[in-house]
Amino acid sequence: MTTSDSTTGAVDHAVDHGVDLAAITERVNRAFDQTVSDLKSLVAIPGIAWEAFDAAELDRSAEAVAALVRSTGMEDVRILSVDTPDGVPGAPAVVGRRPAQPGKPTILLYAHHDVQPPGDEDLWQTKPFEATEIEGRLFGRGAADDKAGIMVHIASLRAVLDAVEDFGVGVTYFFEGEEEAGSPSFRPFLERHRDLLAADVIVVADSSNWKVGVPALTTSLRGMVGAVIDVRVLDHAVHSGMFGGPVLDAPTLAARLIASFHDAQGNVAVEGLVARDTEPVDYAEADFRTDSSVLPEVRLAGSGALADRLWNKPALSVIGMDVPSVAVSSNTLQPSARLKISVRLAPGQDPAEAAEALRRHVEAQDLFGARVDFTAVEQGNAFATDTTAPAARASLWSLEQAWGVQPVETGIGGSIPFIADLLDLYPQAQILVTGVEDPDSRAHSANESLELEDFRKAIVAEALLLARLDSQGLQ
Repeated sequence: MTTSDSTTGAVDHAVDHGVDLAAITERVNRAFDQTVSDLKSLVAIPGIAWEAFDAAELDRSAEAVAALVRSTGMEDVRILSVDTPDGVPGAPAVVGRRPAQPGKPTILLYAHHDVQPPGDEDLWQTKPFEATEIEGRLFGRGAADDKAGIMVHIASLRAVLDAVEDFGVGVTYFFEGEEEAGSPSFRPFLERHRDLLAADVIVVADSSNWKVGVPALTTSLRGMVGAVIDVRVLDHAVHSGMFGGPVLDAPTLAARLIASFHDAQGNVAVEGLVARDTEPVDYAEADFRTDSSVLPEVRLAGSGALADRLWNKPALSVIGMDVPSVAVSSNTLQPSARLKISVRLAPGQDPAEAAEALRRHVEAQDLFGARVDFTAVEQGNAFATDTTAPAARASLWSLEQAWGVQPVETGIGGSIPFIADLLDLYPQAQILVTGVEDPDSRAHSANESLELEDFRKAIVAEALLLARLDSQGLQ
């Protein structure tokens, strides 16, 4: 995490860059009630891109988003889908286009309209698909991730069209419908519609601010590797009393493997994974404990600055195991166990090389000769922003004007793998990762929520960015 300063050229203090700050802010404020109402309507649609859920709701969500895009005056609005590489139909995406005037840049505004499943509804304080305001926050599934991102894009264009005479920047909306399912058709979609989505600047509104009242531009993301590991010791289950002792069951051997992934301090102990100590400003431990909800008696894992542990070093988690549950357990030696690991990679780490490092580590462990199969199932590249680029400078300036405080250039421990596809197909585009979440938004969890005042400021910031691009271009 680094705050913006003159060494990066990130923020030009007290300069309006030909932008009427007061006019844009007034337009956003005047329309804000309608913007929140539109967001509530989107939250009411349970569009989930998982096979177990009704695909008709995704179609309904796409239609609602397309109607909002048309409300900005766009005439070229399409609902499109492309099959995955396996031939599975992709989820509906909404694309809207407003062509640039001669000499003006084009900006692609990305967000996703699909959401995570609600999970156990008993854990929710409100109905997950009924947006509810409580003490300045809007609760509901998708209220923050990422239907608020859609509404930032919609409302900012509405405001700037009202405030800026002869606004000439080209604006393309790309609202995906399957991000929460891993974006399986994203790359084929880009390849099919490469010219349709071409832009000079790409804004991905799917990240978080530093905290309530302090905005952030996400300038680094970790990469990731996912893998499934199968451990087998027997052809079939046998009586634990008759055969236990000479044979260790598969879950026990899987546990030995899992224990090998970290050293005594909790650092990832896989040779070949990149780790760096580079962050000049740390994430306060008290803030981290609050934000992560870690129990007070739990020691934090790893060594070095917390910000580096989160953003510049690998993290390995076991996210699933197939073993009998306690409820159906019996006195038998289990012949096999299966686990899935998720590994976050430091910026600069090649995912394919990381997957091979993990394979070597697994195969090197002494598991009493158990048959062990390692399968890498997903990979994603890390991302880093050039904060000296014109679009980044303009974005940081806009954030400061909207919030009235200096923005933070923050890393994020998570990954957005499709950004690598954007970089690959649009290498000349400047990519900005923004968002409306905060540490208490609880995206993917029960009681997901959005801080409404920061939502309003995010709209102002993006409208200012659009106005500055119109006034100055990419200078």
